[in-house]
Amino acid sequence: MALRIIGAGVGRTGTNSLKLALERLTGARCYHMVEVFAHPGHVPLWRASFEGRDPDWAKLFEGHAATVDWPAAGRWRSLAAAWPDAPILLSTRADAERWWRSADATIFEVFRRDHFGPRRRGLVNSLKRAISPATAAAAREWSRMGAAMMRDFSPRGLDRDAAIAAYERHNAAVRAEVPPARLVEWQPGDGWQPLCMALGVPVPDEPFPHVNTTSEFRARAGWD
Repeated sequence: MALRIIGAGVGRTGTNSLKLALERLTGARCYHMVEVFAHPGHVPLWRASFEGRDPDWAKLFEGHAATVDWPAAGRWRSLAAAWPDAPILLSTRADAERWWRSADATIFEVFRRDHFGPRRRGLVNSLKRAISPATAAAAREWSRMGAAMMRDFSPRGLDRDAAIAAYERHNAAVRAEVPPARLVEWQPGDGWQPLCMALGVPVPDEPFPHVNTTSEFRARAGWD
């Protein structure tokens, strides 16, 4: 199955809602970070990709018609080349500060808590003492993938200024490199219309999905 639309927007730009919307519009799965959790064998493939060794994309995305969110958004150039006819979907927030507040309270908090981050060795050593070697190895692979992905996005780290600069740099690169006729820009609140125009499908007679708010993310993680 060929990808029909490729998401270049980074996490916390409405990507979980976009996943549900694109699955409704295409009738097929949309690859999001949650798909990586469901396919642990993909983790080392993504790490290798961020280190310059792309996998067989057609095989990795088998059964999917779209991508959104990290990790795929970090490899949007490679995916755009692999599917040259697919529109490139750049999801953003109304401004960089709003994106930062959402990312800082959710996905970057994961990194600060050392799930994948630069001090991951302590996490892995703790896991080795408490759980099976196979599970510890899986945690180590996640750690490596996450670190490679974030280094690619923001080599200067994930503090406010560095992250905002990385976000703006990423979005500017997409806008500069993707031909206007191929680029689809979308923000939370834009709803179905831009997606339906890009895919050539009618607008559904139902509300646009709105999921994975900051409070929902934090509640799932047990932080609030």
